[in-house]
Amino acid sequence: MQKRNRTALFILAACISSMAAAEDTLPATGNTWVDTQHGKVQGTLKRWSHNMDGWFGETDPDNPASANLRVMVDTEWNKYDEFSVTPRIRGRVKLPVLQQKLNVVFGDDSLDDEFRNEASNYRNRTYRDDKSYDYRTNRDQNSSIALRWNELFNNGTVDTDFDIGIRSGSDLYARAKAEKDWQINDQLVTGLEQIYRYGSKSEHHVRTNWDTRHQEDAKTFIANQLHVQYEHEGDREEWTWGNNTYRQHDLGTARYVNYGLHTHGHIEDKKFKLNTYGPFVGYRQPVWRKWLFVQTEVNYLNDRKEDRDHTIGTLVRLEALF
Repeated sequence: MQKRNRTALFILAACISSMAAAEDTLPATGNTWVDTQHGKVQGTLKRWSHNMDGWFGETDPDNPASANLRVMVDTEWNKYDEFSVTPRIRGRVKLPVLQQKLNVVFGDDSLDDEFRNEASNYRNRTYRDDKSYDYRTNRDQNSSIALRWNELFNNGTVDTDFDIGIRSGSDLYARAKAEKDWQINDQLVTGLEQIYRYGSKSEHHVRTNWDTRHQEDAKTFIANQLHVQYEHEGDREEWTWGNNTYRQHDLGTARYVNYGLHTHGHIEDKKFKLNTYGPFVGYRQPVWRKWLFVQTEVNYLNDRKEDRDHTIGTLVRLEALF
């Protein structure tokens, strides 16, 4: 009974958070302790970026270095895995001295695999020893750092970048990414991303993202996001795929609601096999400040491989931008 009550309270809290009204004219800052800490982090990032830019030459006061940081905390629940809490960070430092083509990126590099406007953020993570919070796993996931060259092979039509860095403490890696968009007509646009990473420990990681969007009007669009992923580490070799077909309504500045169908599966013997499918609905809005967001998602998914029936899953994400 306690577990059911806890689940009910969690879902209720998610719904309340997601449906809270938000004005499009939220203040950017204030005089609270939280605002002070936000300002300190921004000041630290600014100093770091300026110092790093100075390593490579004389800085230009009219074109200073800059940095940005995303800090997220995802809380997820479903009846099989119960609760999990996952903090995630991703940051970038831009260095104008190097003609704005060299950046330093750090944090959870798996965020770079996501679509530019990811439809669904629910991942159904599991943790060792039934832990709701796994310190070691979360530390390793957020510990990558790399130098990124933008437009290294730029030909005017394809956007590229190339990374050299280290992830999970000791996994030296190189990563390349290329992307291109095609505007079919006034309403229809499609884009393709190709990612390849090789790590000294993680070995091969290949991912293809294909995103197609039809803009119904200024505030509504229908989209499809398909990805295919390949991983090869030691004796483990795995092909997976996933697809989100959804509709999104923009409700104001940085506010939207979306709903659609999620499918996911494996590729075996060159055949696509369906493992997980079901509907989802999500909502995102800024709260209290322009740089602070709450995002919720409710879905109804199964897992054939794990012999799991369809069950409700929920996610609440708190995200701060610096």
